[in-house]
Amino acid sequence: MNRRTAIKQFFIIAGGLTILSSCLNDGGASIVLNKLKLSAEDEQFLGDLVDVLIPKSDTPGGKDLNLHLFVIKMVDDCESPENQEKFVSGFNKLRKQLNLANAKETENSLANLKEKTDEKIFFEIFKSRAIQGYMNSEYVMKNKVIYKLIPGPYNGAVKING
Repeated sequence: MNRRTAIKQFFIIAGGLTILSSCLNDGGASIVLNKLKLSAEDEQFLGDLVDVLIPKSDTPGGKDLNLHLFVIKMVDDCESPENQEKFVSGFNKLRKQLNLANAKETENSLANLKEKTDEKIFFEIFKSRAIQGYMNSEYVMKNKVIYKLIPGPYNGAVKING
């Protein structure tokens, strides 16, 4: 066997293993999580919920900007273990309660959450992280935030009255 054939076969096998691993997805979240355990259905529900929070209008909605993935990753990486536990617990309870078919009904349900319940803590974390993701998204940074590299134009030949 010559070296070219061996290298070619190696890359074919490596590519096949990559494709095979994606085909054998266990139904978990589409991003790599270290601490949280969320299913694809949980991810879909969070996508629908973020669309209720930031609906699509003339600007992209929350799901279009993948804010649900941002929220999941931020909770997984940046929240304390206690907050992660409250997030998952509140998420599971809220998912059983809500029907996202009617956005107005969902908004009213979220607005009337009782103080210091797991659902309230989940929604506070979810809302703050979703807004953080929206404000730091590529769309907002390129199209909504006006940023000047230099604070203003320089004109060195200005007449001073006086």
